Amino acid sequence: MPRNLNPNRAKIHRNYTVGEVASLLNIHKNTVRAWIKDGLPVCDERRPTLILGAQLRTYLQRKRQSRKHKCRIYEMYCMRCRQPKRPAGDMVDLAPVSASSNRLTGLCPTCGSLMNRFASDTSLERIKEILDVCIPQSLQHIDKCNLLPVNSDLS
Repeated sequence: MPRNLNPNRAKIHRNYTVGEVASLLNIHKNTVRAWIKDGLPVCDERRPTLILGAQLRTYLQRKRQSRKHKCRIYEMYCMRCRQPKRPAGDMVDLAPVSASSNRLTGLCPTCGSLMNRFASDTSLERIKEILDVCIPQSLQHIDKCNLLPVNSDLS
C-alpha cells in the first residue's frame, strides 16, 4: 500500500468502480482488486464492480490504523523492522533541537539501524530513569585550543 493514502478523498455518497478508485488514489487497479480480496466490501457481484465511497473510506481508515504502533516511553520505532523496540544496551544519545524539544538516537538491537525519537524536557526526565541517556560533548573550537599547529595564523 502506498504511503499517505488520504481516506477523505473518497466521497461517502458516491459509488466508485475499480478504475475510478485507482485513479482517485493514484494507485494501480490490481491494488484495488487485492483490497477487495482482502475484505473491501463491494455492492454486489455484478460487473462493473461498484464500491461505496463510505465503505472505501472506512476500509482505508481501518488499514491506516492497523499500521500505527504506539511506542512506550522507553521505546523507539525502527523503520527497518517496522516495530517499536527498546534501544540496544538501553543507551541513547541526546541532541537538543529547541529550547524544550530533544532528539534521542539509539541503535536497533535486531538490525543495528539508527532509531530516532523526539522527547520534550518533561518526558526526558522519565526516560532518564529507564534508559542511559548520553549527552555528547562538542569538540573544542580550534581558536580555543592551547596547542596550535605551526602553520596556523591564529595567535
